[in-house]
Amino acid sequence: MSKLVFIRHGQSEWNLKNLFTGWVDVNLSEQGEQEAKEAGRKLKEAGIEFDQAYTSVLTRAIKTLHFALEESGQLWIPEEKSWRLNERHYGALQGKNKQAAAEKYGDEQVHIWRRSYDVLPPLLDANDEGSAANDRRYANLDPRIVPGGENLKVTLERVIPFWEDKIAPDLLAGKNVIVAAHGNSLRALTKYIEQISDEDIMNVEMATGQPVVYDLDDKLNIVKKEKL
Repeated sequence: MSKLVFIRHGQSEWNLKNLFTGWVDVNLSEQGEQEAKEAGRKLKEAGIEFDQAYTSVLTRAIKTLHFALEESGQLWIPEEKSWRLNERHYGALQGKNKQAAAEKYGDEQVHIWRRSYDVLPPLLDANDEGSAANDRRYANLDPRIVPGGENLKVTLERVIPFWEDKIAPDLLAGKNVIVAAHGNSLRALTKYIEQISDEDIMNVEMATGQPVVYDLDDKLNIVKKEKL
């Protein structure tokens, strides 16, 4: 039996300002730091010990992982970062205020952009100064796969290879794994392992800083799921 724990990063500075964030690299807010530390305390109280940690290449997720591991006395465990665990790319919406977007495009349209499975946001041009193509952390990626915007379907397609190559083999080897990532990269993984339909995934939320714990059998079937 293996344990898999998902933690969405704590509140970020742009969560606090109600801005679309996506691949923009922002820090945790003070509240976000406390949420991450509290997640670590909950993991310690639950007695969950990890063998491997994974996170994205974005600061808010990395710091959440580190705060949680430090609070649970496990900062030393092996850790790997991957762009495949990044938040979904919100395209040209990144940096825009969500309420202002709702007033401009309508509440329903913004809700579709935020929660739907296969509707893309307005895309960000690769030549835009805010494009990830200009970010050194993605310099080794084929430029053709650096997104200008993603929906949950595209996010799932980039997350699943990481699941297959890294996370699943660890779990099958009996390791306990923690993944600190983002609302939509974790929604994508949740959809996959829980076999949630395209329609029902619209209603799935990932609370900031709340550990979700799965007990998995030797075929990676879910035996138990709980929120700490």
